[in-house]
Amino acid sequence: MKRPPDAGQQLSFQAILENWAEGMDYCAVPVPAEITQALGTKGPVLVMARVNDSAPFQVSLFPVGGGQHYIRIRAKVRQETKTKTGDRVQVRVTVLDRADVTIPEDLMSALRTEGVTEAFKSLPPGKQNFMIRRIDDAAKPETRDKRIQKVVEAAHQRREKVVDQT
Repeated sequence: MKRPPDAGQQLSFQAILENWAEGMDYCAVPVPAEITQALGTKGPVLVMARVNDSAPFQVSLFPVGGGQHYIRIRAKVRQETKTKTGDRVQVRVTVLDRADVTIPEDLMSALRTEGVTEAFKSLPPGKQNFMIRRIDDAAKPETRDKRIQKVVEAAHQRREKVVDQT
């Protein structure tokens, strides 16, 4: 299981929504072994997902060892689908290409203003996507702004690292 999953690959399964962390509102669904085998990797897999009839959302299937993955189901999705811990849910995923990075306009503007656009783009695509997903997941505008600033800082650090290596 060493090959990367095929972008565009579509898979679906049913599973029970589990409470992932005691005392926290963090739920996840186990991905069946046959789905992990179909993906062909034990590593994280970036997907566009739907739970029951939810709006599509971007998330990574995260590995937990032993060749198994889980998929986190955020509170917003659970509220939208009126699901709770213990409910059986239908999950549909489409594998995304990690190299396909779409930078939101507000982040691009901040990167341009600071002159670190190329430094950000030199980060691995998976890291870029993770950072952008954190920005997009912000519930409040001030949280989004803080996360954009953190990404700009990371781009500055990347630029300094590249300069130090030359």
